[in-house]
Amino acid sequence: MQTAERQSSAQTQERIHALGEWFQNLSLDGVQTAPHHFLGDYPAVKFTRFAHALPDDLRGKSVLDIGCNAGFYSLEMKRRGADRVLGIDFDERYLAQARFAAEVRGVEIEFRRLSVYEVASLGERFDVVIFMGVLYHLRHPLLALDLIHEHVADDLLLFQSMQRGSNDVMPVEEDYDFWQTEMFTRPEFPAMYFLEHKYAGDPTNWWIPNRACTEAMLRSAGFDIVAHPEDEVFVCRIKEQTPESDLTRAARQARESRRAPAV
Repeated sequence: MQTAERQSSAQTQERIHALGEWFQNLSLDGVQTAPHHFLGDYPAVKFTRFAHALPDDLRGKSVLDIGCNAGFYSLEMKRRGADRVLGIDFDERYLAQARFAAEVRGVEIEFRRLSVYEVASLGERFDVVIFMGVLYHLRHPLLALDLIHEHVADDLLLFQSMQRGSNDVMPVEEDYDFWQTEMFTRPEFPAMYFLEHKYAGDPTNWWIPNRACTEAMLRSAGFDIVAHPEDEVFVCRIKEQTPESDLTRAARQARESRRAPAV
């Protein structure tokens, strides 16, 4: 039996190596996929700080994991009993890793190559949407949040972004006079840092918000923040009523235009 287990672990190690460099450290047949990660046992070490903020029992629920990477959160949601878990990512290498991880764990999870900008094509809404570690890799981050709200979020949003700058949040007025500029100099005013080239050696790091900006963007996109269990993590619910966004307005106007009789 021990010999068979060693053979299985050796085969798993070989497959892990063949699938390239892993960003998420998973334990598959006792083999770690990224044992030397610069953040330690990542993302498990981070997840332990906010795991309690999510329902333990997800039976009867559907989950969409946007930017699923190697499937850490997809696997965890399935472990909590979610009926349907769909992980999407734009990187085929990560998707291959995720499919292999699900195979080793013996769970049924669907993985598709799709970007966050294409979520409308799914044509369905999910009880839980996971959007972890994606926002700062996007050239159009607020658009992504708008699309999630418009097309796929039905209840809970689990959100995380790298943050830099102040971790304080100031009360923001509904409006400011044109000649008021002092608030823009305050570190706790909502702000995004734009990276023209690279950050941490990664050319896909584009926008990094401070905490005030993260919260403001989530609210602006139609989400209520119900928990902030970890410095970078927010648990949100979609607002029951939210102002019509540019996306909704454009879609409504397009529908009305198609229905209008020809003159």
